[in-house]
Amino acid sequence: MKYRDLHIQTQREFPNNARTEGFGWLVRAGYATRENELTPLGDYAVDYIRTIARSDALAFFSRLSLQTITAEEATFFPVDTGSKLIIHCPACKYSACKELALFQKSSLPSDEPLPTEKVFTPDCHTIDALAAYLDIPKEKTAKAMMFTLVPSGKLVFIVLRGDMNLSETKLRSVVGEVRLATTGEIEQAGAVAGFASPVGLVDALIVVDDLIPQSPNLASGANEMDYHLLNTNCGRDYQAEIVTDIALAKAGDLCAMCGSPLEEVNCISLKDDDGYQFKNILLALSESHHDDKGLTFPKSASPFAAYLMHVPGKTHDTRVRAEEAYLACQEAGLSVLFDDREERAGVKFNDADLIGCPVRITIGERGLENGVAEFKMRKTGESMNIVLDTIPYQIKNLLASQ
Repeated sequence: MKYRDLHIQTQREFPNNARTEGFGWLVRAGYATRENELTPLGDYAVDYIRTIARSDALAFFSRLSLQTITAEEATFFPVDTGSKLIIHCPACKYSACKELALFQKSSLPSDEPLPTEKVFTPDCHTIDALAAYLDIPKEKTAKAMMFTLVPSGKLVFIVLRGDMNLSETKLRSVVGEVRLATTGEIEQAGAVAGFASPVGLVDALIVVDDLIPQSPNLASGANEMDYHLLNTNCGRDYQAEIVTDIALAKAGDLCAMCGSPLEEVNCISLKDDDGYQFKNILLALSESHHDDKGLTFPKSASPFAAYLMHVPGKTHDTRVRAEEAYLACQEAGLSVLFDDREERAGVKFNDADLIGCPVRITIGERGLENGVAEFKMRKTGESMNIVLDTIPYQIKNLLASQ
């Protein structure tokens, strides 16, 4: 493919809207626009990546030299600006989407149930406010959340320990589709928003996190404005229809598999139920393979085996000899990007570094006088002279050795 055919336009500076370094390099190298639309070069690269996926699906990501995270049969790539949150264990490699992740839960000491006591708690509408007012840790409180089953309209009353948050995904996997309950629906069940309790509810489905039965003497709402109940106990003061894991994992929780601290990682999706996300894969490649000059695609990920260029001369027609080398590469079945522009050497060298082909082949006057071309590795900077007529062979030899 010729440089001009792809209408490549490289940039001298990073875009001011670069969300990540990898995205900035894609724009600078001409694979994408500042608006994150693929250019003809970007489309060409994506088409190449797609052919790899078709031919080698099992080893696809390892072949591209991408460090990925697999969760729920989907594949993700860590990026600081990624919208998907993955819980990941660096020790045992357990990974799951945040809303479905498992983790070890710490039970409270096994105290004897104490009598309930109603106490005045003015303006304690939140767990933080309640814990501060009562001077108790948040894990000694019970958090209440209320939803409504769709379409039955039945109130679903959720109880979690106060130091935990609800995973609505886990909840829906147990009870089905729900929406937030309205004030009227909450009042009809006998609860009071902000001071709600599972004690004494009417016609409600009570769902508690599996840690609640192991957490005695929790402070919960009293279903009365400005009042809470101390020492509520699941099984004695109220009955739960469903006891299951509905808590949301977070960074620092302990891995359910090995007990090591979990990490929370922002990711982009590379493959899900809808298939490969090739635009994201191109971004992952740029995030993984670049240096301070541009992209450094490995041979397995580069849409071109080499960047072929000529340096305009005064005594030799370097372009004609470069055209001959280009045709020889095509006949050998090699995909080469031929920079056929009449530009200064420095401009071409810079663009070659940006675009990131594994090797740069330069045909100039001095080399032609000796019948050789410069063969320079993009990643290592190693260079050597090769006989002009052996260019296709040398490229193939290089590809076979990596």
